[in-house]
Amino acid sequence: MTGQAYVEDLFSLDGRTAVVTGGSSGIGRAIATALARAGAAVVVVDRGRDALQATVDDLTAAGCLAAAVVGDLSSRPGIRAVCDAVVEPFGEPDVVVSSAGINLRPPMAEIDESVWDATMTVNLEAPFWLGQRFGPAMAARGDGRLIHVSSQQAHRAFVTSGAYGVSKGGLESLARSQAEAWSPHGVTANTLVPGFVLTPLNQRLQDDPTRVAALADRTLVGRNGVPDDFAGAAVFLASRASAYVTGQSIHVDGGFSVH
Repeated sequence: MTGQAYVEDLFSLDGRTAVVTGGSSGIGRAIATALARAGAAVVVVDRGRDALQATVDDLTAAGCLAAAVVGDLSSRPGIRAVCDAVVEPFGEPDVVVSSAGINLRPPMAEIDESVWDATMTVNLEAPFWLGQRFGPAMAARGDGRLIHVSSQQAHRAFVTSGAYGVSKGGLESLARSQAEAWSPHGVTANTLVPGFVLTPLNQRLQDDPTRVAALADRTLVGRNGVPDDFAGAAVFLASRASAYVTGQSIHVDGGFSVH
């Protein structure tokens, strides 16, 4: 086997099906694109129909196999509906990526029930219930990947972490619990931890050029992240190359977390 063939086999996602929530923008879109271009049939989930269809159209035009599911993860009925819908295009998924998130950050003293409930439902409950729906089936087949997108706020408090930081800390704990439950049966569960990434989710902070520059200075590589920075890590975690990596929080942050 040639070197190129070996690498392609190690990281190939041919024959695998992936679901990516929040897959029509930002990090989620970059991950959906990377998994599709690595060979997976990808189901992209998001609320916005137009952006969702544009994402799937771009993937299809690139020769990838992709389908759109319009779904709202802000309630348990909505989450259940998404779980039912994502299996229709290509069957049971081998890879589930939870990238959908909301970023509500009022001052701590101003967090009310609506902010708390909305944040926990989208950022933590949805990944939990997706795991409950698909994790046992992956374990029964002896193979699967659960991938979550977390945040620096899971590890340190800054720029008004609030309920958002709590939800992301819980998300990383969820990955460890999923790993404990299902990794003996071939299912890995891991978390990608971004630094400051230039995405629509962070638009509020991007409106302050001074703060954006300061965040870039804090990274070891000297720039803020972009969604495509997550392509390689996502393919690695979705492929057989990462079969012995589970329960981990993998920082893809340009050195932000160690500076």
